[in-house]
Amino acid sequence: MSKRIIIAGGGHGGIAAAAILARAGFDVTVYEKNSRADMGYDWPDTFDLDSLKAAQLPLPDKSTYKKSTNITFVPPSENTIITQDLPPEELTVKMERKDLYRLLIENAEDAGVKFKFKAQINAPLLAGDRVIGIKTAKKDQYADLVIDACGCNSVIRKGLPDCLAIQKETEANEKFYVYRALYEKKQEAFHKYKVYLIPNGRMGIGWVIGDKCYTDILLGEFEPFSLEEAKERVEFFKKNNPALGDKVLRGGHMAEIPVRQNLAIMVADGYAAIGDSAFMTMPLIGSGISNSFKAAGILADVIISDKTETYSAETLWDYELRYFREVGFTMAKMALVRCLLPKLTAEEIDNAFDNQLLTIDDLAISSNGFQPDASLIKKAVAVIKDRNLSTLLANLVTDLGRLSSISSKIPEHYCRKEVTEWAERYNEIFE
Repeated sequence: MSKRIIIAGGGHGGIAAAAILARAGFDVTVYEKNSRADMGYDWPDTFDLDSLKAAQLPLPDKSTYKKSTNITFVPPSENTIITQDLPPEELTVKMERKDLYRLLIENAEDAGVKFKFKAQINAPLLAGDRVIGIKTAKKDQYADLVIDACGCNSVIRKGLPDCLAIQKETEANEKFYVYRALYEKKQEAFHKYKVYLIPNGRMGIGWVIGDKCYTDILLGEFEPFSLEEAKERVEFFKKNNPALGDKVLRGGHMAEIPVRQNLAIMVADGYAAIGDSAFMTMPLIGSGISNSFKAAGILADVIISDKTETYSAETLWDYELRYFREVGFTMAKMALVRCLLPKLTAEEIDNAFDNQLLTIDDLAISSNGFQPDASLIKKAVAVIKDRNLSTLLANLVTDLGRLSSISSKIPEHYCRKEVTEWAERYNEIFE
């Protein structure tokens, strides 16, 4: 009899892992609260084509995606901007979320994955501190392993026993409250993709992306705001973006996105977190599709390789170990930079741009993230006259060193005491 695996929630990484596992002979079912037609927001997102290969996913038809656009970074004053030119080999593409979900679901169904849509998940089922299934609104569902793909506010993760030391809630400034909409387009945009830092004095980021048929707007802030407030704030972008029209064509929704370091512990007996449930997004930008696909390939390989068929924290730990070494620690460096944003004033960010303390090499972002360079930061500290900014950057250099040290000490094998102590040291850096 094949082992039963439940994918709790319809996250990208969970569905991708489901297909690999089903092809390997596992009995896999995805439980998702939305209907099939409602899977995926009605807007496009970016990801790395190579990440599809990592998750053993078929490449989409070329007509369904296009190459991502160069990014222009805009400081609060809007005086000095920096434009990132993507290299010719850059494989970051933009694709409609619904088209991507169609590819994911059809691939999974072809592999034998079963889907239960409109299934409200309420909590994990537990036997002691082992996860043995999920509680849905209709009935309890049992499994040998639950893969948590419920998202940033996962009810599965929040329902785990405290003794597992798996973080349940995000801390202050660790997630963006987001408004996104596709507005009508009035004319061609000179800068196709603008990323604003602290737009209109609001602590967070915003973007304006010009497309052939619409203007894509995103507002991401550390504090909650209403839909009405979001629509008022869009007026700020109209000042220097004449392509932005008045009518919302698609989207117009609110969402919550983690913009922090990866979950320090993401496995337990009968449990593994993936995607937004494990905070796998790229800090500051919030995109997590590529990371989720990479995690899917790693997780599926670890599960298939578990000859004990216990799917315990001990056998699943290799998933965490491999993910952190391949992706997670790079994202953690970005998270340290993200920690600076709430501490900086608009004037300090303007100063960094105006005096070329920030260059495109410092801001270069792709689907694979970027590596903050401690030596460059040290050079910036040497010429900065602003004491607060100089102190913050000096602390960043120190924290990057601490992260490097802690990264090298991640436990090779799962022992709850050792893993918990390591996780505490890891999380402490970001406080």
